Amino acid sequence: MALTAPSRTSPVRARRDADGMAVASFVLGLIGLLLFNAVFGPCAIVLGTLAIARDTRRRGRALLGLTLGIADVVLLIVLLTLNHSVFWQFGG
Repeated sequence: MALTAPSRTSPVRARRDADGMAVASFVLGLIGLLLFNAVFGPCAIVLGTLAIARDTRRRGRALLGLTLGIADVVLLIVLLTLNHSVFWQFGG
């Protein structure tokens, strides 16, 4: 009878971590639309993808965070193309 090493992470904790990643992805994606989209966008994409891969119960929030992260990166590309800057510019 072979003994196996106990798991480092219990299924309950792994699920809770995945749920936290889904929420963090959403929050970072939302904030990234206004501030630091070059940093928060890719972080939101990674966290959203990890949360979905780890079978989160908050799948909708993870998908929304993933979508917002992609929007952050698209916004960054648009700002770089049009303004030659990563900053919002209102007015003339």
